[in-house]
Amino acid sequence: MLDNPRPYVLCVDDDEDSRLMLVALLRLAAIESTAVGTAAQALSLIQAEHFDLCLLDAWLPEIDGFELCRRMRAFDPHIPILFFSGAAYEADKRKAFAAGADAYVTKPDIYNLLENIKQFTSPVNGRRAAQEIYPQVQVRSVSVLAMHAHGTG
Repeated sequence: MLDNPRPYVLCVDDDEDSRLMLVALLRLAAIESTAVGTAAQALSLIQAEHFDLCLLDAWLPEIDGFELCRRMRAFDPHIPILFFSGAAYEADKRKAFAAGADAYVTKPDIYNLLENIKQFTSPVNGRRAAQEIYPQVQVRSVSVLAMHAHGTG
């Protein structure tokens, strides 16, 4: 049927609202995802399932995103790992790259997030695909965020 199956992304964020938003956003961008709240859950899943990319928050309980990245990299040295975090300090970005991250996007930059995901999961035409979904994502993601802000989502 489809020449290029949908990418499958593991999202790791301790904030439930962020996980819900990420799953909804990625669904709108034709990206399948599973979201978990802890590093332990993420480590179990990467051993049981195949993911095309891992999306990590820097601030996680017990094991932070940097240590999770190191452990994921030790388990699978080739999987793309992208940080999507509110930790906007250069020191946090340096720590992520030192731990083995391929990219670091600061929340709430969903456009750069989607561009990076498409680039790492579709190397041949990823940039074009990410640009084509911007209008759809922009309208719908604002609606999803507005619903959560007003308590209707």
